[in-house]
Amino acid sequence: MLLAVVTLTPFLGAVIPLLAIRYGRNFCALATGAVTLTALVLLLSQAPAVYRGDVITWSVPWLPMIGLSFSFFVDGLGLFFAALILGMGLLIILYARYYLSADDPLGLFYFYLLMFQGAMVGIVLSDNILLMLVFWELTSLTSFLLIGYWRHLPESRQGARMALIVTGGGGLSLIAGMLMLGHIAGSYEITEILQRGEIIRSSPLLVPTLLLILGGAFTKSAQFPFHFWLPHAMAAPTPVSAYLHSATMVKAGLFLMGRLWPVFAPTEAWFLIVAPVGLITMLIGAWIALFKDDLKALLAFSTVSHLGLITMLFGLGTPLGAIAAVFHIVNHATFKAALFMSAGIIDHEAGTRDIRRLGGLLTLMPITATLAILAAASMAGIPLFNGFLSKEMMLEETAHTVYAGIVWLFPVLATIGALLSAAYSFRFAISTFFGPPRDDYPHKPHDPPLGMWLPVAILVVPVVAIGVLPALTAGPIVERTALAVVGEALPDYKLAIWHGLTPALFMSLIALAGGAMLFGLYRYADAIRLALPRPDAKRIYDAVLSALVNGSRAIIDVTHNGSLPRYAGIIIGVIVAVGLVGFLASPHEAGTREIIPMSFPAGVAWIVLAAICVALLFWHGDRLLALILTSGVGLIVSLVFLHFSAPDLALTQISVDVVTTILLLLALNLLPKTTPAETDAAGRLGRGGLAAAVGLGVGALTYAILTRDFQTISDYHLAQAKPGGGGTNVVNVILVDFRGFDTFGEIIVLGIAAITIFALLDNALRGAARKTLESIRHPLQSKDAHPLILVVATRILLPLALTVAVFIFLRGHNEPGGGFIAGLIVAIALIMQYLASGYAWAAQRARIDSQAMIGSGVAIAGIAGLTSLFFDWPFLTSTYTHVELPLVGEIEIASAVAFDLGVFLTVVGVVMLSLAQISRVEERTERQPVPKGPMDIPLKQGRIVSSSKGGN
Repeated sequence: MLLAVVTLTPFLGAVIPLLAIRYGRNFCALATGAVTLTALVLLLSQAPAVYRGDVITWSVPWLPMIGLSFSFFVDGLGLFFAALILGMGLLIILYARYYLSADDPLGLFYFYLLMFQGAMVGIVLSDNILLMLVFWELTSLTSFLLIGYWRHLPESRQGARMALIVTGGGGLSLIAGMLMLGHIAGSYEITEILQRGEIIRSSPLLVPTLLLILGGAFTKSAQFPFHFWLPHAMAAPTPVSAYLHSATMVKAGLFLMGRLWPVFAPTEAWFLIVAPVGLITMLIGAWIALFKDDLKALLAFSTVSHLGLITMLFGLGTPLGAIAAVFHIVNHATFKAALFMSAGIIDHEAGTRDIRRLGGLLTLMPITATLAILAAASMAGIPLFNGFLSKEMMLEETAHTVYAGIVWLFPVLATIGALLSAAYSFRFAISTFFGPPRDDYPHKPHDPPLGMWLPVAILVVPVVAIGVLPALTAGPIVERTALAVVGEALPDYKLAIWHGLTPALFMSLIALAGGAMLFGLYRYADAIRLALPRPDAKRIYDAVLSALVNGSRAIIDVTHNGSLPRYAGIIIGVIVAVGLVGFLASPHEAGTREIIPMSFPAGVAWIVLAAICVALLFWHGDRLLALILTSGVGLIVSLVFLHFSAPDLALTQISVDVVTTILLLLALNLLPKTTPAETDAAGRLGRGGLAAAVGLGVGALTYAILTRDFQTISDYHLAQAKPGGGGTNVVNVILVDFRGFDTFGEIIVLGIAAITIFALLDNALRGAARKTLESIRHPLQSKDAHPLILVVATRILLPLALTVAVFIFLRGHNEPGGGFIAGLIVAIALIMQYLASGYAWAAQRARIDSQAMIGSGVAIAGIAGLTSLFFDWPFLTSTYTHVELPLVGEIEIASAVAFDLGVFLTVVGVVMLSLAQISRVEERTERQPVPKGPMDIPLKQGRIVSSSKGGN
C-alpha cells in the first residue's frame, strides 16, 4: 500500500501549488517541496528492507480479465530511480522558485512538475507492464506541458510538439511490444516476466518484440535516429531542462533497458542492435555538442552523447557493462543537472547563453564559476571526479568488445567519443569562465541569490565525493542497483581511483589529451565541420512530418468530402469485404438443424414486409410517405416479437414506433417535403449493389447461425431470473439487474442526446437558422389547428393512459412491462396533448421541467446502484423480499424498482424535452398566424402568453 501512496502523492498534491500560490511564491514553493519530500520520505522508509535484499510488492486487481492490475514493487533499481526522481525534484523546486520571473505562473509550473514527477515515479515502481504503459504515456503528455510552458515562444511550442510526436510514436511501439511480451511470458507482471526469461528468449516472436520495445526506449532516451527532439526541448525553462535531461524523461528509456536487461541481454540480437545504436548516438551527440555556441544546446547534445554511452554499456550484455551503466547514470545525473542549472544562472544573470558573448565570468561570478567548472571537469572525465570513474569503466569494457569480428571498432570509437566529450567540456568551462572580463555583457554578471546556487552546490558535493571516495559514497548504491539489473550475483569489480596500468587508463589519457588538443584547434575543427556534409535531423523530421501531413490531407480530400452516403458506403463496403475474406478463407459446412416450416401468418407478414421495403425503394423521395412505410416495418417487427413469445419487446417496439413517428412527423415539418435529387445512374447502381451485398451477407449469416446448434446465456437468465433477481419477467430482470450497468449507461446516453437536441434546436429560434426554417415551411396552415374532438379525446384519455402506465410499471418485474415501456406510454399520452392543444397550451401547463426529470432519473438510478455498496455488494446489486400486508396478503418488494423508476423518469424526460423543443421551433417559425380561437395562444416578444383564462 505504501508504494501506491508514494506514486500517487505527487498526483494528489499537484493541486496544492495552484492553491498555495495565493499566499505567495515562497509559500507555494514550500508547499510543493513538502509534497515531493513526503513521497521521498515514504519511499526511503523502504530502503532498509531493499538493501537487505527484499523485494517489496503490493497489488490490487484492476481489470483482471485483461491482466491489468494496480500493482507496484520496489527493488534496488526501482528504489534508486524513484529516489533520484524525487530527490532531484526537490532541488528543481527550489531552483525554479528563484529562476522563474514574477510574470511566470509559478503555481501552474509546479502543477505540471508534480504531475510529471508522479508519472515518472509510476514508471519505475510499476509491477504491471500495462500500468507502466499508462504512466509512460503520462510522461509524454506532462513533459509536453513542461516543455511548452513558455507558450508565448514559438520555439517552445515547437519543441513541445516535437517531443510529443517522437516520444508518443515510440510509446505506440512500446505498447505493441509490451503486449507481445506479456503474451509470450503468459503474464503482465514484471516480477513474473523476469522469472520467465528462458521462455521469452526461446519464442519465435523474440526479435519483433525486442524491436518494438526498443522503439519506445530509444525514442524516450533520444537514441539515434531519434536524437534530434531532445536538444529542441531545451526551449523549456532551465529548471525543466535540468530535470528532464538529468534524472527523469530521458532516463525512462534507460530504466526500461535496465529493467528488462535480464530477459533480453543474453540474446545476440540485444548486443547487435543496442550496442551499436548507443555507440553511434554517443559519437554523433558529442560531435554536434562541440560546435554549439548556446550553452544549453551544448549541454543538450552532450546529454544525447552520454545517453548513448549508457545505452551502449547496457547493450554490451555483460554484467560489468551493466554495472558501469548504473554507475554512470548516478554520475551523469549529478554533474549534468549542476551544469544545466549553472547555464540557467549565467543566462539569468548575464542575459545570454551564447559562448561567443561570454568569457571572464570567473572573477564576476566566482561561486557559479567554481561549481560549474567542477561539474564540467567531471563531464570531461578528469581524475578525482565521479565522471572519470564511470568513463574509465566504460573504456575498460569496450576494450574487450569484439563486434562483427572487428577487434578495434568499439575501443577506438569509444575513445573518440570520450575525446569529444572532453573537448566540449573544456570549451564549456574555459570559454565561459576564463579570460579577461568583457564590457559588452547584456547584463552585468554577478552571482545569484542563495536559492539558485545552493542546488548546484548540493549536486557538486557527490561529484567530488564520489570521485575521491567512490567505494564509500557510491559503492552500496551501485551494488544494490546493479544487482537488480543483472538479476544474479555480480562479478568481482572495484570502484577505485586507481586500477593500475590498464588499457582503459591509456585510453582515458588519450581522450583527455586529445580533447585538450581538439579544443586548442577548435577553429580548424570547425572549418572542417563546415566543409563536410551536414545533414540536419530537424529538417529531415520536418520534411517527413510535412509529407505525412500532405498525404493525410490528400486522403481526406478524397474520402472526406462532406457526403454522408460516401462515408457510410466506405464503412459498409469495408465491413462487407472483411466478412467476405473471412468467409472465403475459412472452411465451412452446411448447418444440421432442421428448418421450421413457415406458418401462414408468418408468410403473410414476410410478404407485407418485403412489399413495404420495395415500396420504400421507389417512393423514398417523398419523406412523409417514407415515414409511413417505415412505421409499417416497425409494426411487422413487433408482430415477429409477439410471434416468438416476446411480449415485452413487442410492447417496446410499438411504443417506440409511435413516439419516433410523431417526433419525426414534427421534424419533417421543418424540412423540405422531398429529398434532394438522386445522383446519376452509376451512383444509384453502386449503392444498390452495396445494399444487395449487405442484405445477402446478413441473410446468409443469419441462416448460418439459425441452422446450427449453439450454447447461449439464455438458459442461465431463465433459471436465475426468479432466484437471483426476484422476478419472473426475464427481460425486465436482465435490464434492471443482470445487465443493469448497461441500462444505466444507456439512460445517461439518452439524457445527453436529449440535451444535445435541446442545444441544437435552440439556435433555430433566432438568427439565420430561423430565417432558413421560415423559408422552407409551407405557407399554408390548417384552418382548424386544434380540432375540438381531438382536444376532448386526448384530455379524457390522459388520466387513463397515466393509470395504464402505473400499472405497466408496477407489474414489470413479473409480467410484460417495466419502467421503459411505462415511460413511453406516459410520453405518448403527453405527446397527444401537444398535438391536440398545441405547444403553448401544453408548455404553459407543464409542472415539471424535462431537464430536471432527466437529471432526477439518472440520479435515482445511480443512487439505487450506490446503495448496494453500503452492504459490501457490487454496484447495482439488487435484492428482494416478501412482506405480508393486511387484506392484500403477501407481496414481493424488489429494490430494482427504484432503478426502474430512474429509467422511467429519464425516458419521459428525454421524449418530452425533444418534443417540446421541436414544437417550440415550429411555434416560433409559423409564417401566418392561425385565426384566433379559444385554443390559441398568442406570442409577444418571443415569450409565450395565454389568452385563455381558465383552460379549455
